[in-house]
Amino acid sequence: MLSQVVEGESQVHFRMHQFLARENGKPEALFYIQEGWACRYRLLSDGRRQITALYLPGDYCDPQWVLGGVSSQPVVAITNVRALRLPCRIPSRADFDGQHAFWKALAGMIERQTNWLVSLGRMTALERIAHLLLELFDRMRQAGLAYGQQCAMPLTQIEIADMTGLTPVHVNRTLQSLRARELIELQSKWLRIPELSALRDVFAMTG
Repeated sequence: MLSQVVEGESQVHFRMHQFLARENGKPEALFYIQEGWACRYRLLSDGRRQITALYLPGDYCDPQWVLGGVSSQPVVAITNVRALRLPCRIPSRADFDGQHAFWKALAGMIERQTNWLVSLGRMTALERIAHLLLELFDRMRQAGLAYGQQCAMPLTQIEIADMTGLTPVHVNRTLQSLRARELIELQSKWLRIPELSALRDVFAMTG
C-alpha cells in the first residue's frame, strides 16, 4: 500500500459536507480513504451539479494531484471521512517501479470514468442506476466492506441523481421499479442485492 512507503503522511478526519479540496486550489496532499465516502463534482452556472467521481474506502483522492497543478473541481465529504494524508510530489522512477498499488488505482479510476461516460451517454435510467449500484457493491466488496450480499450505501436520491444525470423524481421511480422486481433492497443506508446476476441482466432486458 502506498501509505507504507510515503514519508510525511498523517491521519486526517473530515466532517460530512467538509471540503477535501476547493476548486482551483493547489492541493499539497492527496488522501487515501480509510473510512467514509467523498465525491468530486462540477457546478453549472445555474446551480445544477454533476458528480464526476466517487471515492470509497481503499481509494486515492485524487490520484492526479500527485502530478501537480490545481484541483479543477471541488471534492467534498459525503459522510464523515477518515483518511491518510499523503504529501504530493512529482514521482521518481523508483516511485513508478515501487508503488504498483497506486498506479493500479489510477488506472482503475480512469476505467470507471470511461464507464460513467458510457452510462450517461447511452444507458437508460434503469441501466444507469443498476450499473451504479453494481459498481458500488463491487468496490465495497473489493475493499472488504461487503457482508454477504449487502454493503453500506449512504448516497441520497439527490446524490444519485447528480451522478446519473437524472432528476430525483426519476431516481425514486427507478429505485421503486428495481425494488418491485426484487432486484435490490435499500434500507437504513444499506444496499442488498439478492442476486448479482439478476441485476446485471437489467442490461440485457433493456438493451
